[in-house]
Amino acid sequence: MMADVAVVLKQLQEERSRIEQAIAALAQLNGSLDGSTSGSNGSRRPLSTAARSRIAAAQRARWAKLKAKKSGRVAAKAGGRVMSIAARRKIAAAQRARWAKLKKAA
Repeated sequence: MMADVAVVLKQLQEERSRIEQAIAALAQLNGSLDGSTSGSNGSRRPLSTAARSRIAAAQRARWAKLKAKKSGRVAAKAGGRVMSIAARRKIAAAQRARWAKLKKAA
């Protein structure tokens, strides 16, 4: 029984050693791939808060322009909502029906 445990322990240790070698080889391969593609040491110069907000505002403007172009509508004013013509007509018809109902009741 003790001999079986010793044999299993030895096999597991060999397996662990083999796996550690494979991990080391993969880590080395990954490191060489990262270094060859970027060309920098990975550190980036920090941006000021003002610079980040300017970049964010420019990106939001680009997205708004793209969305307006995609939908075929003119970009809405800041904070405004754009409603389709069909939706506006539907609301107007419902309101006319409500007014007609009120006039009829009066």
